[in-house]
Amino acid sequence: MKSYSVKDLMVPLSEYATVTEDATLYEAVLSLEEAQEKFEDKHARYRHRAILILDKDGNVVGKLSQLDVLRALEPKYQDMIEGKGSLRYGFTKKFMKSMLEDYQLFANPLDDICRKAGGQNVKKYMYTPTEGEYVSEDASLDIAIHQLIMGHHQSLLVTRGEKIVGILRLTDVFAAVFHKMKECF
Repeated sequence: MKSYSVKDLMVPLSEYATVTEDATLYEAVLSLEEAQEKFEDKHARYRHRAILILDKDGNVVGKLSQLDVLRALEPKYQDMIEGKGSLRYGFTKKFMKSMLEDYQLFANPLDDICRKAGGQNVKKYMYTPTEGEYVSEDASLDIAIHQLIMGHHQSLLVTRGEKIVGILRLTDVFAAVFHKMKECF
């Protein structure tokens, strides 16, 4: 995939959902909805699935995924998920149901849960990207694919020097590879 560079497929930061680190979860979800609508109208591509969190200087300091927002609705999940590695283990349906009942997860009405969680600060739930989640805009697509696969990432932050200028999403990479595959047959 050396014929593509990361900048050919990245979404510019200006077109992505962003909020500052003092925003609430509700504000983050509104930002995501707005970015999805604008992006879909403009590009007719896949919808965004995450929100980038910016510091006061406009630098990306974290990501907030749709799963992070759902997890924030039930604070007991924070206690249950000590190490992030445990998220990758599969559980039986019976065990999952017993956890839901035993820990009384989502025992309150959804309206109440959403109202409480919506006022929470994004900084509490955001994920701080690791070194392996950054890729240069000039890197070839094979380098980015390697990082996505090895890190099990849904996206990579695209850099120009020290500055983050965009995001490379797995969905866009997959679409490019799929279209290339179709040309082969």
